[in-house]
Amino acid sequence: MASVKKETTPKKEAKKDSTPAKDGAKKVAGKKLPAVPESILKRRKAKTVRKASLLKKTLKKKALNHKKRIQIFKRAEKYVKQYRSKERDLIRLNRQARNKGNYFIPGEAKLAFVIRIRGVNQVSPKVRKVLQLFRLKQINNGVFVKLNKATINMLRICEPYITWGHPNLKSVRELIYKRGFAKVKAQRIPITSNDIVEKKLGSHNIICVEDLIHEIFTVGSKFKYASNFLWPFKLNTPTGGWRKKTNHYVEGGDFGCREDKINALLRRMV
Repeated sequence: MASVKKETTPKKEAKKDSTPAKDGAKKVAGKKLPAVPESILKRRKAKTVRKASLLKKTLKKKALNHKKRIQIFKRAEKYVKQYRSKERDLIRLNRQARNKGNYFIPGEAKLAFVIRIRGVNQVSPKVRKVLQLFRLKQINNGVFVKLNKATINMLRICEPYITWGHPNLKSVRELIYKRGFAKVKAQRIPITSNDIVEKKLGSHNIICVEDLIHEIFTVGSKFKYASNFLWPFKLNTPTGGWRKKTNHYVEGGDFGCREDKINALLRRMV
């Protein structure tokens, strides 16, 4: 008999089960995240606190600066009014005197600007000491001086080596703004902001450059501190040169008192 081959049916392939992947995802989702070290948490908290305090300080400083700017502007306005009223008073008094056939003589000047015009050769010890007290150690150095009996006598002693006069408001302002340097810890520092003035003279109610100009021009009660705060001015040789340093100003020379004519000289030296 012929052998009959049994047909074998192929076994059904087992369906791929996707459940293991889902179980793995559940396990990852269910895992606890690693705990953050306490030191890092403290550092983060300190950083946040520091940032908040810095922001608070910045806002406070901005508000203070804004308030200070308003105060400085008001002070400057007040000074301008004072200067204008003083000028009008002088004009009025001159007119009244002229109408009545009299003469008006203004009060003596309280402020002088002194410039050294000669060097150290053949200088007597007394004159050298006076120049040192005035802080005039180099040629073309200049300082503001309060005029009284003592300083006038000192100016007479060293007169052949200096020229001086009475500066007006424009000269004082130009000198401080263009040639002004502050003396801070024995160093010569340019006056670039009001903070430098306030830091040094704030205790004397001088908080800005306009306060400094006003104190010097009016020779106020704090003139000594304002004058010492300024480094001696270093000026240029006047345009066109000197005339004759060995002759007095009234004789066509350069040294000695030239009263209000000092302003014309300062225009050539600043």
